[in-house]
Amino acid sequence: MVSIQQALAFSAMALVIIVIPGPSVLFVVGRALAHGRRTALAGVLGGALAVLALTVAVAFGVGAIVERSLVVFTALKLIGAAYIVYLGVQAVRHRRSLAEAVGALPDEGSRGRGRDLLQGFFVGVTNPKTVVFFAAVLPQFVEPERGHVPLQMVVFGLLFAVLVLMSDSVWGIAAGTAREWFARSPRRLAAIGGTGGLMMICLGVTVAATGRKE
Repeated sequence: MVSIQQALAFSAMALVIIVIPGPSVLFVVGRALAHGRRTALAGVLGGALAVLALTVAVAFGVGAIVERSLVVFTALKLIGAAYIVYLGVQAVRHRRSLAEAVGALPDEGSRGRGRDLLQGFFVGVTNPKTVVFFAAVLPQFVEPERGHVPLQMVVFGLLFAVLVLMSDSVWGIAAGTAREWFARSPRRLAAIGGTGGLMMICLGVTVAATGRKE
């Protein structure tokens, strides 16, 4: 179905895309700074699930439509950008409440993980970089002569999801650890919450302003 050579070649290309900070990485870092490691890791899991959803979409031809249609691509990009900006604004607005949320870090589990996962999923599934990669690059690693083309794409998607989980988790844990250091001071914590929110706002604006042109 998928040879080792195919898997290795795809993984090497995928790592280049994943490790370079982009919308998903900056989103995870922003959430970790604003709410902690568990919230960030829930977002990472949501992003990995988004990868699987994109894989299925590409396998059934939706990715090709998005890649070829500037209207669809732009709509998807702007929706994702607007949502990231919204999350950033919320983080800035509620930055002073972070002192209470982190006053006892074990209470971090009181946040709704389902909501955090859905937020990560939404950001991941509207990530222009990942959408374009899956629509334009992933199909190049498929070998039609091996048959089961959609299944080959699903295997590549699983590989990509695992790599995303590993890389983004490192980013989230590192940022969450730095947050705990700042949690010793309510003023520092408010500054971190505002910084995380501003990062997401800048990210959303960047995503909206960049992209392919036709």
